[in-house]
Amino acid sequence: MYLRAAHAELHIPSLYAFIRQNPLGILTTAIPSQNHNTIQSSHIPWVLDVLDENETSTPTAKLRGHLARANPQSKVLIEAATQAGTDRLEEDVMILFNGPLHHYVTPKFYVETKPNTGKVVPTWNYSAVQVYGKATIFFNTSAPSTNAFLSKALDDLSQQSEEGIFGYTGKGGAPKAWSVNDSPESYIGLLKKAIIGIEIEIREIGGKFKMSQELKDGDREGVIEGFKKLGTEEGAEIASLVRERDDMVKSAKKA
Repeated sequence: MYLRAAHAELHIPSLYAFIRQNPLGILTTAIPSQNHNTIQSSHIPWVLDVLDENETSTPTAKLRGHLARANPQSKVLIEAATQAGTDRLEEDVMILFNGPLHHYVTPKFYVETKPNTGKVVPTWNYSAVQVYGKATIFFNTSAPSTNAFLSKALDDLSQQSEEGIFGYTGKGGAPKAWSVNDSPESYIGLLKKAIIGIEIEIREIGGKFKMSQELKDGDREGVIEGFKKLGTEEGAEIASLVRERDDMVKSAKKA
């Protein structure tokens, strides 16, 4: 991912927060296979485990998730692990997390540059975090480590989603969260045989918040007002994000 200085976010705690707010990441692998495509991608909801929430230089975190065993990407991962004789793959993998808000930006919003020179073009505002790491694959259904990993991964993912997304905390009148234990144990056992576990040790992380930070002040104000005038909830939220990132840049310059 191209991290232009104006758009780059390298503050690790902020990147962790972004992942937790947007846990559905796209896992991409590039592993040679005689039976499947080399490049494979799958949408996976992830659980983030952080050893040090205050780290600012080197990530010390892991991502946990699972894939359907029938998924071609799973088959490539299992092939690679079997051939290497180790559950930890040699090849790097990549996970891309996208923010929920993105929008086309019309040159008509650029009220400073467009009238003066006309040298403006359309663009797109968005946010994303990209992770590179090493993957450990849990695919041996007879191994206790696979069962333990999948049991914890499914429990943690369900709790994270039920409480974080729906607010089913069982507190203050809120409904109680659905739990894996609510399903028959035999049923969950069968489902676990149909998936593989994936744990990613993060070695590199970076974020991109492209929210008009590179523009002149007048053009950026035009973007904010332009999105507000759309009269949509999405437009208002994009305008707020553009303002938020602008304030952050200005505060950083003053520090």
